[in-house]
Amino acid sequence: MYLIGLTGGIASGKSVVAGRLASHGAVVVDADVLAREVVQPGHPALDDIVREFGPGMLLPDGTLDRAALGALIFADPQRRAVLNAITHPRIRDRARSLIDEAIARNPNAVILHDVPLLAETVGQWPFAYDLVVVVNASTETRLRRLVELRGMTRQEALHRVNSQATDAERLAIADVVIDSDGDLEDTLRQADELWEMAAASAVSKRPE
Repeated sequence: MYLIGLTGGIASGKSVVAGRLASHGAVVVDADVLAREVVQPGHPALDDIVREFGPGMLLPDGTLDRAALGALIFADPQRRAVLNAITHPRIRDRARSLIDEAIARNPNAVILHDVPLLAETVGQWPFAYDLVVVVNASTETRLRRLVELRGMTRQEALHRVNSQATDAERLAIADVVIDSDGDLEDTLRQADELWEMAAASAVSKRPE
């Protein structure tokens, strides 16, 4: 198998790149999807969140009020660290399980591990990446996208951007950088080039 770690700041265009690689055949293990999965009703992480942050974190139907939790933790690094301690170990375990399943199905698979906070947690994942890819866009571009496309106020957008690693911290772990400040076609072109490289590298890793 060939394992790619994909990351990028919020609104960087990372999901566009992940979707393009999936269309080429990459198996995508998305940490954001897993983060939602592990806090579903009946999962221990949700009980821990309610115990730590209070019943106000639940909607009337018993599911997590993600907006309320987000408003709390994105403005408070200490509370965010508490939440991460609850959810991150469970997300890691689930990712490991899904990657193992993908390898069992196809030992030659190209697997894309999509992790928004990879720069913050790179030493915590229980596997080694063949390639780390960072999707990069300027802070101003990302703020504009959050305001225009996600309906945030600029202050809300700033909180989200500032809660993550800096551009320099992400770029420091990159083997490949995809510049997504341009138009969609340019980002997709770079994703296609990445796929060609990854697919060729996966072939070269196969045992003789």
